[in-house]
Amino acid sequence: MITLGKKIKMSENQKIILQRKKEHLELCATDKVAFKNKSTGFENYEFIHSAITEVDLNKIDLQTNFFDKIISFPFLISCMTGGTSEADNINLELAIAAKELNVPIGLGSLRYAIGKNDYDEIFKEIKSSSGNVPILANIGAAQVCNSESFFDLQKLRDKTFADIFVIHLNPLQELLQPNGEPHFPKLISQIEKFVKEISIPVIVKEVGSGISAKDARIILETGVKGIDTAGAGGTSWAGVEMLRNEKEMNDYFWDWGLPTSHCIKNIFKLKKRYQFLLIGSGGINNSIDVAKALALGADLTASARIILQELNKNNIDGVVKFVKNIFEDVKKIMFLTNSQNLDELRNKKLIKKKDLI
Repeated sequence: MITLGKKIKMSENQKIILQRKKEHLELCATDKVAFKNKSTGFENYEFIHSAITEVDLNKIDLQTNFFDKIISFPFLISCMTGGTSEADNINLELAIAAKELNVPIGLGSLRYAIGKNDYDEIFKEIKSSSGNVPILANIGAAQVCNSESFFDLQKLRDKTFADIFVIHLNPLQELLQPNGEPHFPKLISQIEKFVKEISIPVIVKEVGSGISAKDARIILETGVKGIDTAGAGGTSWAGVEMLRNEKEMNDYFWDWGLPTSHCIKNIFKLKKRYQFLLIGSGGINNSIDVAKALALGADLTASARIILQELNKNNIDGVVKFVKNIFEDVKKIMFLTNSQNLDELRNKKLIKKKDLI
């Protein structure tokens, strides 16, 4: 474990935010926060085997264009955490893994750092450790909605050396979270304004309840350049908040959301009209999930909790090995479906299991 030693003075509100992040991190290191009765939906699909494959395994190239940067795999280490010393250590270690893999690294919600200089050195260390891989800064929809000016977020873009800015949508989490902010006035117009002023590409993501094709179309009209599905079937942030909250809540909301496979499949259809990057995330835990997400139309995939767990168990080397092994399996699937490249994998290589009967 790498240790960052600087002590930071905090306001009471900041202490509450960072304590919440600490609790989130502890819960997400376990499987207690997984969906209970709803899955990603990937299990409903089967790959169509090709007995006459002509693919040359040695010539499969998984390199992907990510906003004008070439990354080695169609994968990013998704936004997780930040602010506490433990979280900053995690981001630093994941930055090292991202550099070795040559994939993007997402920083967790940066609300704690808005308007503050206390974290500048930490961000510099993360940038130094990550090299030239794309860095994704991340802020909540509530903060975008409540900003009269985006000056502080522009400063945050610079302090974090961000190549991309992510806005996360989390209405369910805010609704259930103690001291949450379930109020998003003029959300779409504020996103449109933010996109125009921030001067780097913007991705909009959910955090585990998914994005419908209808909502994705409205979001894309604002000029956003990427949609991250973050669908149901992986981490339930409703579950996270229920476990943190001492009040009794309706368990129905634990499994609220649109399955990841449904989101990818339907948002992909919007590519006929819009130019954007489609990121498949939400319960992407293994090579089969990754391959099916790509086959359904995702440009790349993203994972968070499974990466955190791998880091905790096997350190940086474990994360690197885990991701590389995933894509060795993806190559095997491409070979067996006669897909020489990722575009071919996306071309009708899946069949619904019900249609096999």
